This record gives sequence, structure tokens and C-alpha cells, in this order.
Amino acid sequence: MPTIHLTTFIQAPPVRVFDLSRSIDLHKKSMAHTGEEAVGGTRMGLISLQEFVTWKAKHLGKTRLLKSKISAMKSPDHFTDEMVEGDFRSLKHEHHFKPIENGTLMIDYMHYEMPYGIIGRLVDRFYLKNYLTSLLETRNSVIKKCAETDQWKQFIG
Repeated sequence: MPTIHLTTFIQAPPVRVFDLSRSIDLHKKSMAHTGEEAVGGTRMGLISLQEFVTWKAKHLGKTRLLKSKISAMKSPDHFTDEMVEGDFRSLKHEHHFKPIENGTLMIDYMHYEMPYGIIGRLVDRFYLKNYLTSLLETRNSVIKKCAETDQWKQFIG
């Protein structure tokens, strides 16, 4: 099972970074280039434990739906979202927030499995892992910029 591991330093308190990471509205802003929108479940505000969201976006030339559920949460330390329905065989995204002296380390672990056997593994190796990593890096840079400026107030006010 492939895993993507990213660590992002953010000069903001963990609770702010935790809440921005749960913001449906900020997620939509960070994925604007894909036309991503929440079309079911929690569609705005902060998503919480046991809540669902269904995302609709254009990826790899096709409009796709992905329904996920927040399966674990301990504020402001971590939360996990897991795919319930979508194109992957499985997808689990763990979000961790570690306080450090001058801010927060935001740590992402995304574990996923592709369908389609050997073809899926080849697509992952030569394209998908880099594509997903780029999406997470884009999302994290938006969270960082928002958390480190007054922009955070419009998302978690």
C-alpha cells in the first residue's frame, strides 16, 4: 500500500492549524484548480467526528466523486478521514499536529490502494503518487498561508 508522508512547518498554534485543516471552505479554496466542491454531507464549516463529506472534482480528465468520513479525532492533536466511496480500493488520510516552540508541525500520512491490479500499480508508480503529493502540497501551502496571516479568521473566525 503506497503511503505519502509530508511534514509542513506552520508558524501558528496547533488548534488553529487543526481547525483550518477541517475547514470545508478552505479545502475548496485550496483545490479551486480542480473545481472541487462539496456536494453531499457536511458542505461548509468545520467537519467533525463521524461526519461525511462527498467531494466532486475533475481529476485526470474525468469528473469524480469521493465520499469520506472522519473516523477518528482528538482535538487539536489529530484526525483521520477515510474514503467510503470512490475510485480507490482504499484511501486513508491521517492528519497530525505537533506543537513546537515557534508553531506547529503538520504531518500528513496518506495511505491508498489502487484498483485495476498491475495497471493500477503502474499508473501509481509513474503518475498518481506524484499527482497526489502535489495536491497535498498545494493544500498545505494554502493552510500555511492562511494560518500565518489574518486570513484564518474568515474560515474559523
